[in-house]
Amino acid sequence: MMRKMTRRDVVVGTSALAAASIISARAYGAEEIPFTQGTNRPSFRTPPQACDTHFHVYDSKFPAAANASLIPPDASVADYLRLRDRLGFERSVIVQPSTYGTDNSCLLNALNQLGPNARGIAVVDTSVTTDELKRLASLGVKGIRFNFGRAGATTLDMVEPLAARIADMGWHIQVHIKGDDLASQAALFSRLPVPVVFDHLGRIPHPHGRDHPAFKIVADLLQKGKAFTKVSSLYQDSKDGPPNYRDVGAVATAYIEAAPDRVLWGSDWPHPSPGKHGKPDDALLMDLAAAWAGNEVNRQKIFVENPAKLYGF
Repeated sequence: MMRKMTRRDVVVGTSALAAASIISARAYGAEEIPFTQGTNRPSFRTPPQACDTHFHVYDSKFPAAANASLIPPDASVADYLRLRDRLGFERSVIVQPSTYGTDNSCLLNALNQLGPNARGIAVVDTSVTTDELKRLASLGVKGIRFNFGRAGATTLDMVEPLAARIADMGWHIQVHIKGDDLASQAALFSRLPVPVVFDHLGRIPHPHGRDHPAFKIVADLLQKGKAFTKVSSLYQDSKDGPPNYRDVGAVATAYIEAAPDRVLWGSDWPHPSPGKHGKPDDALLMDLAAAWAGNEVNRQKIFVENPAKLYGF
């Protein structure tokens, strides 16, 4: 029996057509800036004070954690600033990668170079002192990240006690967790006293997409004002792949339709886990997010207003 077409299907279909028109004239293969394909600027006009809410810096001058399972090549602040200029962003949020564990030295060094238009997301464990949390806050850190995509410095049982400790700081918890694992922890994320930011659209597995239980958990938390999610790292979970990432686009569009005030965009440069299709074109990823937003009001929220509110710009 044929399924009845819903309004969401129309939105996704329309967004796909918009995305197709955006990419039709785009050239592939050139690499002018390290770790990203293409040389074009985004096709849509980046609004003033737009923010990239997710990127990493790697610098071999800072030692990797002893248990690090991912040690990418150096990706510098200088190279990132070239990408930021190409994409037209003014604001950035640097995220501590798993490579460095709880040693945030590389992140803080990058924050110092980036200046007042940058914020940071650190990694700490339950041994962190109150003085250290205050020091991180004074240097531009606005939250702490838990990366459950890889074994690392933090564990699930640390989430709740650390959330309690940062509740009066105006910080949030950022979580990288795969959709199957997210679905088993709905109660935990629902009761935290701080906002939760789900990396990479909650890592919803495909082809399940909107039918996966993790999708509903994230959507409910967004609608209740308890969470945000990032349109980022599309390539990690997409089965359809570039240039349209239609399966991930359907999930992103649904989140935006449900709670446009709770969606962010992030480049995930330098793309440490690019998947089988290799490094993406960041301008294309940005254009896709702009198309999935559906209108100028939502684009302004996703690229400017939502990150300004969450990160205190």
